[in-house]
Amino acid sequence: MLEKTRQVRVNPADETISHDGLAVRFLLTGEQSNGSIATFELTVPGSQRLLAPAHSHDHYEETWYGIEGSLTLTVDGHQYDIGPGQALCIPRGAVHRFDNNTAETAKVLCVVTPAAIGPEYFREAFAIFSTGGPPDRAKIMDLMRRFGLTPAPPPSQA
Repeated sequence: MLEKTRQVRVNPADETISHDGLAVRFLLTGEQSNGSIATFELTVPGSQRLLAPAHSHDHYEETWYGIEGSLTLTVDGHQYDIGPGQALCIPRGAVHRFDNNTAETAKVLCVVTPAAIGPEYFREAFAIFSTGGPPDRAKIMDLMRRFGLTPAPPPSQA
C-alpha cells in the first residue's frame, strides 16, 4: 500500500497583493486547507478608508485579530476599534466595513472559515482600484457578488 505524501509547510500561500499601501498577505488558502480555513494579514496605512462598500457574507465567518495599530470595524452599525491582542468575529450576514481612522499603519490577521474567499478576489479588486480615478462601481459590485459578498445598500440620505 502506498502512503500519500503530505506537503506540510509554513505559510504555504505566502503571497502579498497590494494597492496604494493597502496590502493583503495570504498565509494559508482553502487550497492548502481542504477548504476549511483561509488566513491573511491585512496592512492598512494610516487615515485610509476602505474603497469597497460595506458588505456581508452568508457563507463564512471572518475573525480579525489585531497585530499593530488600530482599525475601526463597523459591524451592523456599531463601531469597534481593534488593536493589538484584540479579536472580533464578524458573523455570517452581518454588514461590515473597516477604516483606519488613525495616523499609524495598522495590521490585523484575518481568518475566514470556511475558506470561501482567497487571493483571487483581492487580485481582481486591486486591479479595479488601480485603473486611476474613481473605481467602477458596477465592476466592484459584480466582483463582490461572484465571490459571495453581498454589497450593502448605500446609506439613506434623510
